[in-house]
Amino acid sequence: MKTMTCQQLGGPCDLEHHGETADDVINAQDRHLKDAVKAGDESHLPARKDMKGRWLRPKQSMQWYNDTKAAFAALPED
Repeated sequence: MKTMTCQQLGGPCDLEHHGETADDVINAQDRHLKDAVKAGDESHLPARKDMKGRWLRPKQSMQWYNDTKAAFAALPED
């Protein structure tokens, strides 16, 4: 299990996401951004727009994805 924060994934806050894989924390971040914006948190809106754009254009977003996977791999286990 490893931990990445919302901020490490491009968001504005320090909420921690835990997962066994980079995909686990990326999916948790996606849900967090969606929920935060839905609740009216405008500070998460730019990151939410970026995340939505990545899901819509996965081929163009491979650099972000590969960078995130590398950052996750470099983290120590919790």
